[in-house]
Amino acid sequence: MNRLASSTSPYLQQHAANPVDWWEWGDDAFAEARERDVPVLLSVGYAACHWCHVMAHESFEDAATAGRMNDGFVNVKVDREERPDVDAVYMEATQALTGHGGWPMTVFLTPDGRPFYAGTYFPPVPGRGMPSFTQVLSAIEDAWRTQRAELEAAGGRIAGALAERGLAPAAGEPAGGEPASVVAAVEALARDEDAEHGGFGGAPKFPPSMDLEFLVRHAAAGDDGATQGSRRTAREVAGRTLHAMARSGMYDQVAGGFARYAVDRAWAVPHFEKMLYDNAQLARVYLHWWRLTGEPVGARIALETCTWMVAALRTPQGGFASSLDADTPVTGADGVVHAVEGFTYVWTPGELADVLGPVEGTWAAQLLQVDPAGSFEHGTSTLRLARDVWADDAEATRWRRARAALLAARAARPQPVRDDKVVAAWNGLAVAALAETGALLDRPDLVRAARGCAGLLVDVHLSGPRLARVSRDGVAGDPPGVLEDYGDVAEGFLALHAVTGEPVWLDRAGALLDTVLAHFTDASGALFDTADDATDAPLLAVRRPQDPTDNAYPSGTSAAAGALLGYAALSGSTRHRDAASAALTAARSHAARVPRAFGWALAVVQAMIDGPREVAVVGADGDPLRAQLHRTALAGAAPGLAVAVGPPDAGTGAPLLAGRPLVEERAAAYVCRGFTCRLPTSSPADLAVDVGALATGVGATVTGAGDGEAGEAP
Repeated sequence: MNRLASSTSPYLQQHAANPVDWWEWGDDAFAEARERDVPVLLSVGYAACHWCHVMAHESFEDAATAGRMNDGFVNVKVDREERPDVDAVYMEATQALTGHGGWPMTVFLTPDGRPFYAGTYFPPVPGRGMPSFTQVLSAIEDAWRTQRAELEAAGGRIAGALAERGLAPAAGEPAGGEPASVVAAVEALARDEDAEHGGFGGAPKFPPSMDLEFLVRHAAAGDDGATQGSRRTAREVAGRTLHAMARSGMYDQVAGGFARYAVDRAWAVPHFEKMLYDNAQLARVYLHWWRLTGEPVGARIALETCTWMVAALRTPQGGFASSLDADTPVTGADGVVHAVEGFTYVWTPGELADVLGPVEGTWAAQLLQVDPAGSFEHGTSTLRLARDVWADDAEATRWRRARAALLAARAARPQPVRDDKVVAAWNGLAVAALAETGALLDRPDLVRAARGCAGLLVDVHLSGPRLARVSRDGVAGDPPGVLEDYGDVAEGFLALHAVTGEPVWLDRAGALLDTVLAHFTDASGALFDTADDATDAPLLAVRRPQDPTDNAYPSGTSAAAGALLGYAALSGSTRHRDAASAALTAARSHAARVPRAFGWALAVVQAMIDGPREVAVVGADGDPLRAQLHRTALAGAAPGLAVAVGPPDAGTGAPLLAGRPLVEERAAAYVCRGFTCRLPTSSPADLAVDVGALATGVGATVTGAGDGEAGEAP
């Protein structure tokens, strides 16, 4: 066993038995490189990465290759989910050097951390236009001996070029987030839409969670006649994609939850890994789409996805694991365990008939588009709904019975491996999704799950005002929290405060955001991804991480901006609102041309344009009218909604409630927008109009969404 055996990262632990003398990222590794006067070989991946496993098996488990690595390099293994700051800096270098990026990522560094050569996957033998990994090792070793000065100079040039990069405001672009730039972003997304299959672009096709959230918020924005056309476009584009994904092979039709992406335009065949961050974001956007439109599929997918997250990813300590692997360990006829992608999830017509019987099996095969040719490998198929099975009560009942039987049969199959490290940022996203879904769709168990997860983040990840990035088995890891952790956890706490009315979550969100303002900004107010006192020297040799663009989940800048804006609305803090506005500078300047790089930032811009819309609901605990007003407020689709609930005049811990009495001894709601307040109301119907809710009873019935508590099959 090497040094990785004691790591908190399951991905690093997968390499603990490698013959490679791996080091974790840290000062000790670079000190060793300086002492030995050799380069650092940096290998970055993550637990659910298929090609990371392939390269590990081909090269890192091979004794001869490991010997070459150990002799010529200090080898550092990094889990990108645990150290996104390291990943971001060297991915930028890899893309600059090669024109592309991905994982596994292989970067060669000088002993002070400057990159001079990079790539992704290298095969064990030359082929497909790639050198073998051992050829790369030999070439680097030779160059280090004979061309040392050139390599170090190249590293300096690369570091200097990266340090000068940034997203400055584009010439002629508005700096204030005016609606015109938001409309331009909607139009750009519409031009990029795959009108036939939904989504954007071609294959591979990723779930555009943040773009959809922006479109849903824009569709819900105000009644400005100038934006009426773009709001209709936003609603239509979002609806087509959300419908398509819900019936696709990328969505687990049996148990709920989404795979990471589809390998084809039509969403038929997924890459089977299932990530917490995808599912938390998608559950929330499906809920918000339903809140806007009343589409039953939105509520059903939100509930099924949240139910799956709790059943499949919740840890014994109450947090949520990072992912399920794409591959399933399967013991072959030779007695050897093989990793088989998608094995748990795919079916043949014969397997359906074995579980359901010949009649129901034939019906299910037609419904789920399973045929002898197969849509995947070896005659197997993913499951895709051919029609809206929930539209007919009798067929919905038939499918519900079949799905329960298929779920039970599938549970007897080998299951994919779970990466059970708890990442603070992604758990913050999960808290927000679970709290809102549970509150709006009558699932108090989901709210309890959100509260339990938030409690773990407080008890394990928080130490004073600082966050740990990861934990495992209830023990915090060493990597410090990065900006996205603070932003997403604060976002989750604010959502939990809105749902429960508990002031502690508002206080904790404020403390996290105070840390952001104190340690993640510079004198100009610009945000960085790492704290000023927690940035590694090797990273600083290249540049302090700072990337405002959204990727698979909100960037640290976008996440912080959203939480700062929400907190400002609830607390009245001008300082936090100004910080949110400053954080959105890059998005407002560039999003009209590249909106998919700023999906969450655009959603926050839309919230800022909306006001935000502050709603204070006051009344006694247990008062049915207060509960109805609170539910109506949460059901509002207004993009800048900020909700507080509690007893009247309860300023302590909830500034939005201060000076808000009962109205004629009745519970009341106070709505303010853009520094202007409406008269308080005790009418849920009037409140529904003010917050953009469909109706006061929204959420009472959800067809096919499953009635069980979290942990049961949907």
